[in-house]
Amino acid sequence: MPERLQLAQAECRRIARGHYENFVVGSLFLPRSIRQDFYNVYAFCRTADDLADESGSPKIALKRLNALQIDLQECFDENGTPEGILLALRDTITRHTLPSQPFFDLLDAFQQDQRVSEYMTFDSLLNYCQRSANPVGRIVLRLAGLDSPKLDQLSDSICTGLQLANFWQDVRRDLAIGRIYIPLEDRNRFGVTEADLSEPTASAKVRELIAYEVARTETFFAQGMPLAQQVPRWLARDIRLFAHGGLATLHAIGKQNYDVLRRRPKVSRWRQAQLACAALGGRLS
Repeated sequence: MPERLQLAQAECRRIARGHYENFVVGSLFLPRSIRQDFYNVYAFCRTADDLADESGSPKIALKRLNALQIDLQECFDENGTPEGILLALRDTITRHTLPSQPFFDLLDAFQQDQRVSEYMTFDSLLNYCQRSANPVGRIVLRLAGLDSPKLDQLSDSICTGLQLANFWQDVRRDLAIGRIYIPLEDRNRFGVTEADLSEPTASAKVRELIAYEVARTETFFAQGMPLAQQVPRWLARDIRLFAHGGLATLHAIGKQNYDVLRRRPKVSRWRQAQLACAALGGRLS
């Protein structure tokens, strides 16, 4: 293996292991033969996410994301010469014949975050999730050698559920950077204004709104969980771990009476450890 590729892969491992505990735990279930490929994909997703959220301004973020989009194309061009982590990503793309669309969809969603600060309808939010979350699940399925519209649909449900759970968990964080993911039609239905979301604690109507969103999000996990019964055992464990992690986030929101403004709902480390052990033992269903 060329030294440049080895260095790129090492950087992908560093990024993956240093950012997301659940990803590291989940990677324990991966076959060794494709573990590096997951690191390579995650490093790309993490890098794009950081450019979107940590660039200082939407203008700078768009400029950097546009540059990454050009660099990403190098991974798919026959004579492309990608650098850094994209060199490792290209190796994964080539060996697994991964399609380009999911990767460019992800970048499109990150770019949209710089232009769109709120969503009018739940359908428009789901459209965003189709590009911000669902591509990741489809890439994972392809890495597992699975290419089926039915499996894609089940995966989309789980990935959308995870994205929505994150939105309801991070209402205050998102508002601080000028974004509101709770659809306007839902806020209007419950009589909730932007000012209400800026309060230090959630009013009764805000809590009712969040409870409504949580209940609706639970259905996405229920719709997607049959996926775990139709994939290889190692992937089923990962799917159940992440899905139950999303449900645990929703439970944490409910446990504090849906007040996501007073403090950010979090799944305790003890609960995370319980889920990881249950997944390792094949006890998650």
